[in-house]
Amino acid sequence: MTVRVLNVWWDGRIVGQFTQDKHGDIGFAYTEAWLDDEKTLPLSASLPKRPERFSRRECRPFFGGLLPEESQRLVAAQALGVSPANDFALLDRLGGDVAGALQLLPEDQEPIGAGPIADQQTTPLDEVGIVRILDALPTRPLLAGQEGLRLSLAGAQSKVPVVLIDGQVALPLPGQATTHILKPPIARFPGTTENEAFVMRLAAAIGLDVAPVEPRSANGRPFLLAERYDRYRNADGVVHRIHQEDFCQALGVPPETKYASEGGPTFRDCFELLRRVSERPGPDIAKLLDAAIFNLIVGNADAHGKNFSILYDNRGPRMAPLYDLLSTVAHPDLSPKMAMRVGKRATLAEMDAAGWQAFSKETGVGLLLVRRRVKELADATGEAITQLSEKISPLAADPVTLNHVAALISDRAKLVALSI
Repeated sequence: MTVRVLNVWWDGRIVGQFTQDKHGDIGFAYTEAWLDDEKTLPLSASLPKRPERFSRRECRPFFGGLLPEESQRLVAAQALGVSPANDFALLDRLGGDVAGALQLLPEDQEPIGAGPIADQQTTPLDEVGIVRILDALPTRPLLAGQEGLRLSLAGAQSKVPVVLIDGQVALPLPGQATTHILKPPIARFPGTTENEAFVMRLAAAIGLDVAPVEPRSANGRPFLLAERYDRYRNADGVVHRIHQEDFCQALGVPPETKYASEGGPTFRDCFELLRRVSERPGPDIAKLLDAAIFNLIVGNADAHGKNFSILYDNRGPRMAPLYDLLSTVAHPDLSPKMAMRVGKRATLAEMDAAGWQAFSKETGVGLLLVRRRVKELADATGEAITQLSEKISPLAADPVTLNHVAALISDRAKLVALSI
C-alpha cells in the first residue's frame, strides 16, 4: 500500500509521522525515540504519547486545526490546485511554518538551521511591496505557493505570517520562523484594522495579557501587524518557535464545529481544560474569566474555541495571550449572539444577575469573584477608552470607525456594570 508521509518536526527532532494512505485516510504515530524520552511532550492534550497509531477521527482536530478555515481554506486550495477537504495535501504545501513549534516536511527534507535574523538575507519590503501582498491575499491566502513559501495559520480571516527586521516587514525565507502576522482589513467590513487595534490595546490597557499589535499603512492602505506570542528571539537574535495549540485542538474538536452551537467548546469545557492541563490553573482560570467578561463588554461575539490557546513553554502549559479581539457588534451584518454563551445568555441585552450566577455555577468560579471582576473590568474599560482613543486616533486610517467603536464599547461597559 502506498502511504504518503510528512515528518512532524519539533525543535530539530522528529516527533512522528503524519500519513495518508491510498484511500485518502490520514493518521499519526509518534516515533519510538520520542515516546522513550521522558522529557518530550505530546503534540496535543488530545494526542497523548502512546505507541498506537492515531486514527483520522483522533488526529484530524489537531492537524486540520493548523490550516486556514472557511473561504480562506477554499481559495488557498484553489491556488495550490488541491482539494480543500484534503488536510494532508494542504499541510504538504503549507506546513513549513504553522502555529506553535512544529514543521511538517516531506521525508527527504530537514528543517533549515536557524541563525540570527539580521544575518539572514531577507529583504525588507517597501510600501509598494506591502501593497502587492495586500492585493495578492484575496486570491492567494497565506501567499500559498508563492516564492517557495509554506506558511499556515488557522482562522477565517485573511492574513500572512511575516518577519520584522529593524521594524520593517519582510517575507520569510523558506523554512524561516516568522515573527509577526500581517492582517489586512476584512473587505466586507470597513475599519476592522482600527477596530481590532483599538480593542486589543484596550485589553492591554486594563491589564489583560494580549499579543502586541500595531496599526500600520502602506501607500494609504491600512493593515494590522500582530506580534507572534509563539516565537521568541534570544540574545543572539535567533528566532525560536514555541509550541501552542488552540482549545479546539486540545479538546479534539474539528475546526468546522468550533462554535458551541454546533458542538464546539463551551465555557464549561474551556475552564475544565485549564484545570486539567495548566501548570498553574488558578491564574489561568482568572485570565479566562477576564477574557469572557471583556469579550462581552466590547461585543466580541466571535470568541469561539479556536480563539483561545495553550502555550507550552519553559513555564509549563499555560493559557496563551489573547488574540483576534474585535468588536464584532460594531458591524450590524454580523450576529450579536456570543459564540460561547455566558450563563446561557447569548447577548448583552439578555445578561442579568441570574445569568452571572449561572455562569459561576457552569464554570466553577466563585460568584463573588465573578461579580467583582465584572465591576472592575467594566469600570476600568470605561476609564481607559478616552485616553486610548486619543493615543490611537493619529494612527487610524478610519477615525470614524474608531470613534464609533469607542462609543459603542463605552455604552456597553456601563450596561455590563449594571448587569450584576
